[in-house]
Amino acid sequence: MTEPAGAIDVLVVDDDFMVARVHRTFVERVAPFRVVGTAHTGEQAIEAVDALRPDLVLLDLYLPDLFGLDVIPRLRTAGHDCDVMVITAAREADAVRGAVRQGVVDYLLKPFDYEDLQPRLERYATQRGRLLTTVVRGQADVDRVLAGAFAPPAGGALPKGLSVETAQLVERALREADGTVSAAEAATTIGISRVSARRYLEYFHAIGNADVALRYGTAGRPERRYTWRA
Repeated sequence: MTEPAGAIDVLVVDDDFMVARVHRTFVERVAPFRVVGTAHTGEQAIEAVDALRPDLVLLDLYLPDLFGLDVIPRLRTAGHDCDVMVITAAREADAVRGAVRQGVVDYLLKPFDYEDLQPRLERYATQRGRLLTTVVRGQADVDRVLAGAFAPPAGGALPKGLSVETAQLVERALREADGTVSAAEAATTIGISRVSARRYLEYFHAIGNADVALRYGTAGRPERRYTWRA
């Protein structure tokens, strides 16, 4: 069978056979992801990664033989650099902190629907594409790649305190600007405070829709200037 161009291979790990089947169905509905295997224990997951070499592992934490987070260091010791997305019912803060320390790309609580998983997979695919294709010429390129790690909640929801209407106005100001825009200039154009404009501009920068450059004046802090990414 010919491998689809740009396919992202996924291993689904869950102790419940029926749940693993549902998750597999969810994943295979999202292009360019394809499930190359399933595992139901920690040891099976380690063996499957060794045999199948997936790009991404959807990892349950409550496995019958190993705690899911204990699987990750064993994969790294074996030389596997696959990404890991945790899918679990574990709501303990220690589990979340441990997952972050292990470098997981996302943490999704069970039970969840397809609509919960889809945007997270799409966000991961976008971030993965950046990592594979970026050319680092300076700090702005590094910031753009890392922006995916600070993306907003899945489903397109804005952070608390930001409104869709104002975000659209700020986006329009960036798109229509002739060159770069400062927070003060955006505030004047839109009719909001400079502090509010800065919050929206930084939000767009965090999700990778805007670039930031520093302009150094004769005194004081450098000015942050934004451009919309085409």
